[in-house]
Amino acid sequence: MIKGLKDFLYKLFLFNLFRGRKDLKLGLYGPPNSGKTSLANRICQDWLGEEMGSVSKVPHETRHIQEKEKINVKSGNKAITFNLVDTPGIATKIDYEDFIKAGLKKKEAQERAKEATKGVIESIRWLDSMDAVIVVLDSTQDPYSQVNITIIGNLAARNIPVLVAANKTDLKKADVKKIEAAFPQYPVIGISAEYGDSVEEFYDELIKLVR
Repeated sequence: MIKGLKDFLYKLFLFNLFRGRKDLKLGLYGPPNSGKTSLANRICQDWLGEEMGSVSKVPHETRHIQEKEKINVKSGNKAITFNLVDTPGIATKIDYEDFIKAGLKKKEAQERAKEATKGVIESIRWLDSMDAVIVVLDSTQDPYSQVNITIIGNLAARNIPVLVAANKTDLKKADVKKIEAAFPQYPVIGISAEYGDSVEEFYDELIKLVR
């Protein structure tokens, strides 16, 4: 009787384990213009041969959740399969005047601000369905910002595995060590999503994160 119970529990464990792996969700989070969609496009181009979405210098270009399913990433003899979720940029303040400064007309700027606000709410809501998260930060910017602390705080509260991608290392002001010092509790990998610098090392770290 006890042996039968043990066998049942073991089979149940394996069922839940592989069921969880089947629909693994990997989220891309970060402040606006950190390069989340650029990294999503890099991953999707490398492993699916297609892009995730459009990239723009205007803040909050991604205003809705975007998802690509069944991405199979390989590195050496290891591989993982996941659904990649690109989220709208997290911001603690959204002002339509910032969009006017970026070249949008007032009415369009106001509408963009509303959409961006909804996008932030949607991004936070989706955290509860994430199995792991890549936090994409601009390595030329100060990592000790309210936005970054808000993002990391939400992830820590949910105990979600995190990999920090210190993006834009192709730029002169990039400082990966500063990001490492800001978030020592998480692995940090310096990359250039636009040019593919250190992308192989990134995939290695990604596999370690979710295996």
